[in-house]
Amino acid sequence: MRLTRWLAYRCLRLTLVLFCVAALSFGLMMLSPIDPVDAYLGPQMAQVSPEQRALITERWGFESPPAVQFGHWLRQLLSGELGWSHIYNQPVSEVISQRFYRSIMLLGSAWLLSVVVGFALGVIAGAKEGSTLDRVISGYAYITASTPTFWLGIVGLLLFSVYLGWTPICCAGPPGMLSQEVSLLTRLHHLALPVATLTLLGIASITLHTRTRMIALMRSEIATHAFAQGASRIDIAWRHGIRHASLPALTLAFASLGELFGGAILIEQIFAYPGLGQATVEAGLRSDVPLLLGIALFTALFVSVGNLIADSLYHLIDPRIEQGPL
Repeated sequence: MRLTRWLAYRCLRLTLVLFCVAALSFGLMMLSPIDPVDAYLGPQMAQVSPEQRALITERWGFESPPAVQFGHWLRQLLSGELGWSHIYNQPVSEVISQRFYRSIMLLGSAWLLSVVVGFALGVIAGAKEGSTLDRVISGYAYITASTPTFWLGIVGLLLFSVYLGWTPICCAGPPGMLSQEVSLLTRLHHLALPVATLTLLGIASITLHTRTRMIALMRSEIATHAFAQGASRIDIAWRHGIRHASLPALTLAFASLGELFGGAILIEQIFAYPGLGQATVEAGLRSDVPLLLGIALFTALFVSVGNLIADSLYHLIDPRIEQGPL
């Protein structure tokens, strides 16, 4: 019964969050100075007559008041549809599924590497507080935490793709090849630099938080007692530190999914990677309201599910933690 109430509470909260995300995203799009008809026509807008513009406006419902447009989209959502993307001429659900398939390879790889490497570096730095290794790891973390994503991406592109020629310059495969013709090895080659760039940025926060928890443990009475029994700092880090630091690292890892997705948008633009982030930018620049709302809802749901998984795993890591406020 308690689990049922907890799940009902989380579902209700998630519904409210998704509605607020959709309403806020729609409001921002309505405030945008971009004319939706001009954005839809692109370079051909000068060749279109007023009558044709009127037909396009009527076809996509651009002439309706904002409240009517949002109400129409909500009715479509309640019927199980996310609307129709006018820039891709496809249902929004198909655009998201096709693009997310590519983005999940980028996001998933970068997220997993960030968590594993960042946690390991944080444990090592915290266990060796004040050492040269600690200063090197901390310095790296502080520098990358304050480094803009786009700048690091451009530097990596210039160094490894342009000057050294080790990695491709753009795309998810060789230009001109069909998606089904691209081998797995080629896909991984094109993914290597974007994943590495996104991983370097994601490692910093997890490393710093894990290091702080490890230092707190090393200064605690538990560590003092262990030192008195002849245990080394590495022994304490292995026996007690990993569990002690894993809970905040897990929290931060799942909470950073939204931040990682934001970084992926910039990375996909820099590397011309055809993922969900690039579709988000296209939807915003060309005023594709249904697509942008669909991506916003999907992203919010993706992050919320990540937080829900983190909450569910807390009890496994520390049985003293109870689930939910109910």
